[in-house]
Amino acid sequence: MQRNATTQHPILLVHGLFGFDRIGDLEYFHGIRQALAHTGARVLVPYLSAVQCNESRGEQLLQQIHRVLGATGAEQVNLIGHSQGALTARYAAAVAPGLVASVTSVSGPNHGSELADVLRQALTPGRLPERLASAVVTVFAQLLSLLSGHARLPQNAVAALSALTTEGVAAFNRKFPQGLPDVWGADGPALVNGVRYYSWSGTLQGNLMQEGTAALDPLHLCCRALSRYFTRESEHNDGLVGRFSSHLGQVIRSDYPLDHLDTLNQTAGRVRTGIDPVGLYLEHAERLRKAGL
Repeated sequence: MQRNATTQHPILLVHGLFGFDRIGDLEYFHGIRQALAHTGARVLVPYLSAVQCNESRGEQLLQQIHRVLGATGAEQVNLIGHSQGALTARYAAAVAPGLVASVTSVSGPNHGSELADVLRQALTPGRLPERLASAVVTVFAQLLSLLSGHARLPQNAVAALSALTTEGVAAFNRKFPQGLPDVWGADGPALVNGVRYYSWSGTLQGNLMQEGTAALDPLHLCCRALSRYFTRESEHNDGLVGRFSSHLGQVIRSDYPLDHLDTLNQTAGRVRTGIDPVGLYLEHAERLRKAGL
């Protein structure tokens, strides 16, 4: 059956940490923008700092929302944010709800990341390891921005890490609680200040022996390795974000058999689980269309 993703408002795909819109033939949202456009959606990928705090990235996003609205004549946008992009989108919707029709969190650390907590504890503020790590990460982020054609974007690795910890996101949530559940693991309010809130995410499932040759994917192996640092959600995470930490608004599903990068259709679109990540975005665009968004 032919899909119809012709939403009323343009869709903005908001990238997360170390994200970019495009570098050569490599896209952060691999094949997703093209699939949405092919089925009728007006879709754009904003360019944001690769490493920066949530509020700074949110302000960058707001500036580009204004440009999109001016160029298209649309009144609002639908924001779909992956990972830290979910927090970025939440900021924009909280500050300017009149400009945002919906916010969708995909694998978003809406209550923080246990992995970020471990890294923050390992890097004592002001000490040499933190300064060295910050310098290396910042240079890498500047390279990503340069290669994607946005070299002037400010980068701050320490601010980005602190913004993704449980403590950092808790502080963010006190200022911008829209869509958050009152009970851990539950759904949150689906409609706040005229903005619709949705979320979905995945978890690591089974073991490598069950995955055959797909287990050779280095990005998946990385997610598997990082998963060991989770304690509260040790059995329910995607390698970078916990299942219940991802909940926001109407939870479509938070246990798809996908790791953190699978929800971007990475690596290079090879999917090991039988779940089609691109299809999830197309289904959601249809969901937005049917909701009049």
